[in-house]
Amino acid sequence: MDLASLKIDREPRKRSDRRFPVVKWLVILAVLAGLGYALRVPLRRLFERVALPEVSVARASKTNPLTASAVSGTAANGYVVASRRAALSADISGRIVSMDVSEGSIVKKGQVVARLFAEDYAAAVASAEARQIAIHSSVARARSQVVEQRAILGTLRANVQAAKARIDAARARVNDATERLNLAVIEYNRAKVLVDQETETIAVLDTANSERLRAKASLRAGNAQLATEDANAQFAAAAVTRGEAAVEVALRAVAEARAQVAIGAADVDQARALLSKTEVRAPFDGIVVLKDAEVGEVVSPNSQGAGSRGSVVTMVDRRSLEVQIDLPETTLEQVSTGDTAAIYLDAYPTHRYEGRVARIWPTANRQKGTVELRVTFNAPDDRIRPEMGARIVFSPPARPEGASDEEAARSVVVVADAAVVRIDGRPHVFVLERDRLRLQPVSIGKARGGRVTVASGLRGDERVVLDPANDLEDGMRVRVKETP
Repeated sequence: MDLASLKIDREPRKRSDRRFPVVKWLVILAVLAGLGYALRVPLRRLFERVALPEVSVARASKTNPLTASAVSGTAANGYVVASRRAALSADISGRIVSMDVSEGSIVKKGQVVARLFAEDYAAAVASAEARQIAIHSSVARARSQVVEQRAILGTLRANVQAAKARIDAARARVNDATERLNLAVIEYNRAKVLVDQETETIAVLDTANSERLRAKASLRAGNAQLATEDANAQFAAAAVTRGEAAVEVALRAVAEARAQVAIGAADVDQARALLSKTEVRAPFDGIVVLKDAEVGEVVSPNSQGAGSRGSVVTMVDRRSLEVQIDLPETTLEQVSTGDTAAIYLDAYPTHRYEGRVARIWPTANRQKGTVELRVTFNAPDDRIRPEMGARIVFSPPARPEGASDEEAARSVVVVADAAVVRIDGRPHVFVLERDRLRLQPVSIGKARGGRVTVASGLRGDERVVLDPANDLEDGMRVRVKETP
């Protein structure tokens, strides 16, 4: 057996023992490096906790004017209402036969919005108009009778005048006959004396007597004609009296006919008025917001009948839209009639309407502790609708010069009031960008409720330092205080 093969070689082992310290230190260093890498975050936090200042931060928020209004001044919620609103109804009861409008229809003053059944009233108008035509005809006949009677009266009066002229002529003839008779009597008596004295012949006496007799006959004829003319004149005068009476009768007939004309016209007007009441018309320019009845339904002005409605449509004057607000009594002293206000509709929160405080109610609501206000729109548009929710800001923040409504609404940024510091009298905030501070000048509005509006200087998504210490500087590294 070869014992030399069983000999242990000692030399390599000695060399291995000499290399062991190097490997050991390499392993130790590797372990330490691994532990350092694994503990890098806690170690860094420990270093920062010991070496860096600790700050509290809050994020600046960009918000719409509805939220910002809680910070920027006196504000209140309300609803859009119409100060001029009407529920239109017919003045008479009837069945609707046509509806000329619907919800949202724009109507003008006097425009027909609905019609009731009107055939009976139309027939009454036609009957009244026919009676009026007949009355006008009777007036024309009465007037013609007046003209005729006046013409007859003129003729009768002319006859009276002619009779008077004939009476005067007859009296003249009677007077002439009387004078001739007197002269004939004188001549007869003289001739009779002369005959008795036998100075004249009997023939002269006969001639004188004949002349006397003819004068008597002529006088009798004149008296008879005068009596006849007298009788004729009296008859003519009686005829004139009758003619005047006939004229008076004709004039009374004209007056009565004219009175009937007025009555007939009143009947026509009444019938037309009743007919017009079958048409429901808009009392002012506005928009229909509610249709209260449909074709075929019966409407009544007193809405007492079974199955009847009181109104046909409800309309509002869009120019009278305003915001009704119940303002707490505690803030009433900050608002006065005539103050300007910004109006933001819930439906369009980024659009600002300019308004004015129009009325403040003289009484308060005891239960709610509020006072009612009305704010009018300076420039209303078609987007405003009754019963919309609205937010009123009585002291809105100033907008950047030249900014539009939307830009002004987007520029409203709100930060905590504790983040604002004043350096040389100007407001600044410390903006935290990763772990470094940036001192940012800002333009701020009014502060309220621990927050303040920022008109410029911030975008609205920055982190700002709250209650910054006096030793903080621009560019300094800090650590954020952990929230427990």
